[in-house]
Amino acid sequence: MKKIKAKKLTYAQAGVCIRAGDDFTGRIAKLVEKTTQPGATPYGVLSKIGGFSGLFAVDTKKYRQPVLVSSTDGVGTKLKIAFALDKHDTVGIDLVAMGVNDILVPGAKPMFFLDYLATGELNPGKHEEVIKGIVAGCRDAGCDLIGGETAELPGFYAPGEYDLAGFVVGIVERKKIIDGSKIRPGDVLVGLASTGLHSNGYSLARKVLLEAMGWKLNKYIPELRCKLGEEMLRPTRIYVRLIQKLIEKFEIRGIAHITGGGIPGNLPRVFPDGVGAVIERGSWPVPAIFNLIQEGGDIEQGEMDNVFNNGIGMILVVPYNQADRIQNYLTSKKEKSYLIGGLENLGKGEPKVRFAD
Repeated sequence: MKKIKAKKLTYAQAGVCIRAGDDFTGRIAKLVEKTTQPGATPYGVLSKIGGFSGLFAVDTKKYRQPVLVSSTDGVGTKLKIAFALDKHDTVGIDLVAMGVNDILVPGAKPMFFLDYLATGELNPGKHEEVIKGIVAGCRDAGCDLIGGETAELPGFYAPGEYDLAGFVVGIVERKKIIDGSKIRPGDVLVGLASTGLHSNGYSLARKVLLEAMGWKLNKYIPELRCKLGEEMLRPTRIYVRLIQKLIEKFEIRGIAHITGGGIPGNLPRVFPDGVGAVIERGSWPVPAIFNLIQEGGDIEQGEMDNVFNNGIGMILVVPYNQADRIQNYLTSKKEKSYLIGGLENLGKGEPKVRFAD
């Protein structure tokens, strides 16, 4: 068989530009400096961006029995909205929020964060906007961005698209872990307001608003008081600083991050056996975006409950005799919170979460 001599090829001709990658690394190194100062103290970040790994020293004087807490997550199809609007500076905040809010559940303080960005073709300018969002999220959460990976995968993603994943590690003193074991019937539920959709339910939201209703992202929606795209790109709330203050001042027996699965799918994850919750429907205002989705898609209430946060981003399980003090404190900080229900003994065959009208 006659061999066919191939032309001389380069990595760039195969779709990967090493020079663009080096340029991108240089850009983001300057951004990362806004979250940390390597080597400034004996604890914290000991490395710089661009190495093979990130180093972080734990303060063993502050934590006598330190327990590391980790989580990983993504942004999901909310990225489709960023692509359509060509606006990329907020999805990084979502990425950080989904991880740091999860590790708040056992009472952990975020220490450091790493990101993974994968794309078909690296666009240093556009993807720098993504990193700016991650940096903003890390600063809000009080954690350090110590590294990550940017993968250029030609032919794997549609032109102009990318995917994100984030990894966070936090720390909590062993005796201060919030594991739900102290939760009792008679405890009450304090809901903290979300900023809207956060980063869950976007496949259904897009199906209803963009396909079934035929709305455009640049359409101004009076009920939302903004354009649809602005509402759908509104960043996920980062609750770190608020929750840490509450843990310091009050007895918090359980914390639930309300993400995909809604209240029924997430709240029971922090309950001990034999305990269920009664949620008082109407005890908090449901943001307009959820009403528009429900009406536009003729969606049953149970489906809404199981897909969206419906205006509640975090739920605290607290003793009955502390609920007023906690809400008064939150009001003094201009935080929106609602007494949304309580806990009871779980009967045989009963759902762990039921709604009362």
